[in-house]
Amino acid sequence: MAEQKLAPEEINEIKLIQKTQETLVTSFGELEFQIQTLELQKEKLVEQLEVYKTKEKELANQLSQKYGNGTINIEKEVFQS
Repeated sequence: MAEQKLAPEEINEIKLIQKTQETLVTSFGELEFQIQTLELQKEKLVEQLEVYKTKEKELANQLSQKYGNGTINIEKEVFQS
């Protein structure tokens, strides 16, 4: 098998391509890590939303049983039927 010396420009191009590939792999890894972190944060927020909606529904039911149907004016702190 014969060997031929590569030109310096070719070596530089190959090294640049390798460096670019390494950078891309690292960037994709960092991005995936950030995506997973955001997914976990989203899951926690969804859980908080579910708890909030349950509390909201319970309070609405309690107030409806106590005062009947109507609206609440939070600024005046009154129930209006």
